[in-house]
Amino acid sequence: MAKNTRGRSRADRKARRNFEDHAQVMDDVIIDISAFSQRTRGRSQDEERHSLVRARNQAQGQYISAIRSHQLTFGLGPAGTGKTWCATALAAEHLERRSVRQIVFTRPALESGEHLGFLPGKVMEKLDPYFSTFRSYLCDLLGRGVVDCALKNERIVFEPLAFMRGKTFDDAFVILDEAQNCTRTQLLMFMTRIGENARVVINGDPVQTDISGRSGLAEAARRLQGLRGVYVHEFEAADVVRSDLVRRILARYHAST
Repeated sequence: MAKNTRGRSRADRKARRNFEDHAQVMDDVIIDISAFSQRTRGRSQDEERHSLVRARNQAQGQYISAIRSHQLTFGLGPAGTGKTWCATALAAEHLERRSVRQIVFTRPALESGEHLGFLPGKVMEKLDPYFSTFRSYLCDLLGRGVVDCALKNERIVFEPLAFMRGKTFDDAFVILDEAQNCTRTQLLMFMTRIGENARVVINGDPVQTDISGRSGLAEAARRLQGLRGVYVHEFEAADVVRSDLVRRILARYHAST
């Protein structure tokens, strides 16, 4: 039995080295969360290959590369381009590999064009509608049990942008979503939270703001473009991967403006 166990360990190590070498060569690889997770040990090579998450187009590949090589990355562009999914997948990868201690998801607690009014329950229950997309993606990547445990241990944190003042992002992967609904002051406050060993992603669509005043997203991207450690990636309507219909809808709206 001991001999078989050692054999499996050698095979596991070899498979892991093969994956790491492969990931360095292929630009379109985002992550293979399962390759480093206890819950997937014993899977066949075909199953692990099937679980590999890949960029679905060149724009996503460039965006992923930017996040991996810059401390602060802006993802600008229309809905359906995969901004949130790609950033969440990389955050899960960093947590799984223990490259960071914590994942922080934040966004303005603002509804899209309508007000939900008072939401019952505790704080996390009130915030759930705003962060359900992140939670769903994380459960797909890591498993519901892992996510629930990480939430209890504060390895994964969901907090509205209003709670960010006074914090410092150290040893963390931080995602600010729906940043088109941030004012100039809010974005500056958020960006000055960046500490040591922090990787920060700011996502949003500058043309879909829901605030009455001027959005600070486009200004922040313009001001920081070219700054060392910062990358601004712009998606276009042609980069939409949600569905072909969404791509055609966006093209029609853009053509009429």
